[in-house]
Amino acid sequence: MNRLARLVVLTLALLCLFTIGAGAAVVRLLPARLALFQMPRVAGPPLVAPGATLPAASGAAKGGASAAGVAASLSGIIGSGYLGRSNGVLVTDLATGRVLYSLNATAGLTPASTTKLATAVAALDILGPAARFTTAVRLGATASQLVLVGGGDPTLAAGPYPPADYPQPATLRSLAAATAKALRAKGVTSVRLSYDDLLFTGPEQALDWPAIGAPDNYITSGNVAPISSLEVDQGRLIANGKPEDADDPGNLAPRSQHPGLDAARAFVGFLRRDGIAVRGKPARVPASAHGPVVAEVQSPALAQIVQWMLSESNNVIAETLARQVALATGRPATFSGAAAAVMAVDRRLGVTGIDIHDGSGLSPADLISPQALVGLIALAAGVRPTGSVSPAHAGLRPTITGLPIAGFSGTLGPGSFFGPFDTAALGTVRAKTGNLTAVATMAGLAYARNGQLLAFAFMANQFASKRGLLVENTLARLASALADCGCR
Repeated sequence: MNRLARLVVLTLALLCLFTIGAGAAVVRLLPARLALFQMPRVAGPPLVAPGATLPAASGAAKGGASAAGVAASLSGIIGSGYLGRSNGVLVTDLATGRVLYSLNATAGLTPASTTKLATAVAALDILGPAARFTTAVRLGATASQLVLVGGGDPTLAAGPYPPADYPQPATLRSLAAATAKALRAKGVTSVRLSYDDLLFTGPEQALDWPAIGAPDNYITSGNVAPISSLEVDQGRLIANGKPEDADDPGNLAPRSQHPGLDAARAFVGFLRRDGIAVRGKPARVPASAHGPVVAEVQSPALAQIVQWMLSESNNVIAETLARQVALATGRPATFSGAAAAVMAVDRRLGVTGIDIHDGSGLSPADLISPQALVGLIALAAGVRPTGSVSPAHAGLRPTITGLPIAGFSGTLGPGSFFGPFDTAALGTVRAKTGNLTAVATMAGLAYARNGQLLAFAFMANQFASKRGLLVENTLARLASALADCGCR
């Protein structure tokens, strides 16, 4: 026993030493100022007089960056020729709105997935960060006829996700269990099931997306599923054709071609597992063909859904949220109606320079200016495009907290297209990324070496495909330069 006790004590001591050493190593890898990281505050006294416009910076505020200093840090990288024939850049001091660098800042450029910033801001503003989406089972014409009704929950899953995943989505498995319990309470053990996926209308993919059958079609290449108000796991499938039941952005297998039907089939399987016999095959029914609620499940809060969307650049979530914005503003829940709704909400909030045709940025016809992207970032951080503080928009903050973190998470994490980042940027740059053929973009925040928060948008269009990921690497170099910038 004495020998065993000594062995246990020695083992614990070694583990403590290892933990302390590992912690010290991580600290050395990160910029010292990371410990002082402060996100922009939503509330506070005005930082500039209300109604002021973004002035061109002629010099640095006390202790702050100057336009000349920022230009010295960025110009060599921008002038390298790696950013294509059409590009735009805007950098501002987030607190004051002062422009520190501007290149084609008002020009409309293809934004790719930075479009999701426009969708996030519009959804949070019009729906509220606490909004949830409901998937329900309702009675049909009789007590033994059920209708599975999709409410446009973009995170609905078939079965449970791995316990470590956050947030945990609502599942058809739990909906089936609640339904079976309600049916047994009424003595019903055999039913027919129909489904309603008609909340959204119009085509299932945008007109300017590559057509079904094209080699670069977004659905068959695993980038998106047909947009439906009833689907599970964003249409992701495993080899046997069943829903994946995991949040796996790396699954680029072809998505479900009929997500509503696939969801209904999965629900049938769960009902049978819970002891309810299901007769026949699921059929689609119109929205008017169902009655009282038997059971329902709700999505995570919109704030969590937006963070999920931005972190992994989830196209299905983006398109679904854009349709929810359309419904909330009285527009058709179609691609065109959703795009019009997002633009209208953002324009009402003071952000112009947005001309989009979808909610995800997959459309090569989308156009957004660097000024609009910086305006969306500033608005979500609690600063108006004029530079004044706007406590009224505190609900937009998940747009900021959902941004990937350089070197750590989402599309800026290790092994992503965008990077590598210099040490100065690790943990201090948060940004939304985007890339399509001949398009690479990045927009977000950099916490600079001198203590300033800088808002930025870098947009590169029309570059040769032979450059591979060199353009994305160049955008990471620009963000790193801002994070390492004293810039006086």
